[in-house]
Amino acid sequence: MNNTKHPRNRGIALNQDWLDSVQMNRSALERRCASLTKRRSIKKEWQAAWLLKSLRCMDLTTLSSDDTPDRVRRLCTKARQPLRPELIESLGLSALKPRVGAVCVYHAYVETAVDALKKTGIPVAAVSTGFPHGLNSMPRRIEEIKDSVAAGAEEIDIVITRAHVFSGNWKALYAEISAFRKACGDAHLKTILGTGELGTFRNVAKASLVCMMAGADFIKTSTGKESVNATLPVSLVMLRMIREYFENTGFYVGFKPAGGIRTAKQSLDWMVMMKEELGREWLEPDLFRFGASGLLTDIERQLEHFVTGRYSAAHRQPTA
Repeated sequence: MNNTKHPRNRGIALNQDWLDSVQMNRSALERRCASLTKRRSIKKEWQAAWLLKSLRCMDLTTLSSDDTPDRVRRLCTKARQPLRPELIESLGLSALKPRVGAVCVYHAYVETAVDALKKTGIPVAAVSTGFPHGLNSMPRRIEEIKDSVAAGAEEIDIVITRAHVFSGNWKALYAEISAFRKACGDAHLKTILGTGELGTFRNVAKASLVCMMAGADFIKTSTGKESVNATLPVSLVMLRMIREYFENTGFYVGFKPAGGIRTAKQSLDWMVMMKEELGREWLEPDLFRFGASGLLTDIERQLEHFVTGRYSAAHRQPTA
């Protein structure tokens, strides 16, 4: 995220009165999401342009128990050239060199990814702090962040302590995120809420706000390991809090939906929501990312269909 266009979110003091005022209307949020996805249809060259934008905002991810250095290197090769050369040429993009937003890996593979992406400008993101549950001791979580940054990670995806949300201990959550932000140094901090396990939209909204107050650069829906991951309604809650925080402080905070986003159509739904709720400025990789491992395959298939009028088999676009 070294090409960020905006000053980093410096955070503010914990504002309990602001937190107490937070309210969410579930039925209104769900109606808004339903209308966003049905209001307009993006077709032909406009769809191709939006899909290329979603490619640019993608965190190409491998977070499997069977990850290996070779698998990470293959993923990095795909990140360096996410589309086949002949498809890039047919789209007239030879001079632009399409690329993804980042590559996201476990700490153990940060150095491997950094070496594979040398001189590309593509940052490496590391999941940290006891991912995916975030239940390691605080000293160990801080140490893990510092180790990942020392290994070359420019972005750190951390998992919040959800017990602080359930108990309403916002001071503890604020202190935790502040400590993580300090440990990151110049690396950007993405806070994973685990929205599928937080119970209510109000909990999601408050957790989002506390993370931003504590200095998070991004708020992220999920680890991708929960039974319920990114959904449009919960994403809308988080976007509304980003907008409210920006209007009150002037600080830009990014958003990252993660988990379950596998089709090009789904990526368009999220991008439309970003455009409608936060504006064009948030459709850039320094403020918007997809956490996805399988999305690239379908985007490449859709772009090939745009060029040739035919769909290719999925195995022609392996990601790792």
